[in-house]
Amino acid sequence: MKAIKFLIGYIGLTMIVSCSTDDLETVPFENPEVELSIPANFPALNDAFFSNVPTQYGVALGEQIFFDKRLSTDNTISCASCHIQENAFADNNIQAIGVEGRVGIRNVPPIQNLAFMQFYNWDGSKLKLENQPLVPIITHEEMDSSILEVMGKLEADSEYPEMFRKAFGDSEITPDRIYNSIAQYEYTLISSNSIYDQVMKNEGVDFTESEAHGYQIFQQKCASCHSTELFTDQSFRNIGFPINTDSNEAGRARVTGDLEDSMSFRVPSLRNVEYTAPYGSFGQFATLKDVLDYFDNGVLYSDNLDEIFKNNGNRIPLTELEKENLILFMKTLSDLTFISK
Repeated sequence: MKAIKFLIGYIGLTMIVSCSTDDLETVPFENPEVELSIPANFPALNDAFFSNVPTQYGVALGEQIFFDKRLSTDNTISCASCHIQENAFADNNIQAIGVEGRVGIRNVPPIQNLAFMQFYNWDGSKLKLENQPLVPIITHEEMDSSILEVMGKLEADSEYPEMFRKAFGDSEITPDRIYNSIAQYEYTLISSNSIYDQVMKNEGVDFTESEAHGYQIFQQKCASCHSTELFTDQSFRNIGFPINTDSNEAGRARVTGDLEDSMSFRVPSLRNVEYTAPYGSFGQFATLKDVLDYFDNGVLYSDNLDEIFKNNGNRIPLTELEKENLILFMKTLSDLTFISK
């Protein structure tokens, strides 16, 4: 691990407090940047991170907003309603459930290691984490609100103006400050303390024989897509999963407009995968065994099916023992400190 320590110290931004038109007092504020432990072998941070580095009060504000149900139109749904910590900030629903029980078109993805991601959402529609919070706020099937409505609710709360002042130097509540504070909180959600990590760092922990065998199978048959220490190469692929027939779904093609990207989705990270069932872009599979059985039996063919499958008879052949050991290895990616902190 290498520690990247961002120190603002004493910030030169000021708040102007006026007692009268002739009596102005300049009040400086202090908001130190948060020290994050960045794993040495993780990919590079998203460039946007450096324009919105987590700060003590920015993170605190973002966490408060993340858990605030007033982001939704009827005050029943917060970010944390779907992104539940014990599920690695995912949930166990097949598809997202929003206000009034409305069902979205996709499965809720986990929130972890977002500072290192270059794309957000299943289709990669956002390149900056700061641009993502508005999506659930305004989506009919999710919070069905507006940023103006959210701002009005926060402004009416006696606690928030002071939190914004501590985070940004004055009490003004703006859309960008809301988005930036949520992103700052999410940037701190780093998962890197699994059994796998401890083995790789030679911390006196070893794989069991079955886990070690599963790791070998993983390297042979999975690592080409689930690569890097994030266990995703962050590419978009059509891997022949059962198709979501919702007319609004087109996968990555919704973003690019290219039919070659139809039903292609971002390769998910496998960290904490034990906690994030069901699996697939719209929860097609209840268990990890179901996923591996599907790969073994043969996936759905399409013209843009990933070449890895096309070149192997549209399948990833696996014996029952290989499946069992592969699942045991994937469970070594579970980070108990992350889901319980």
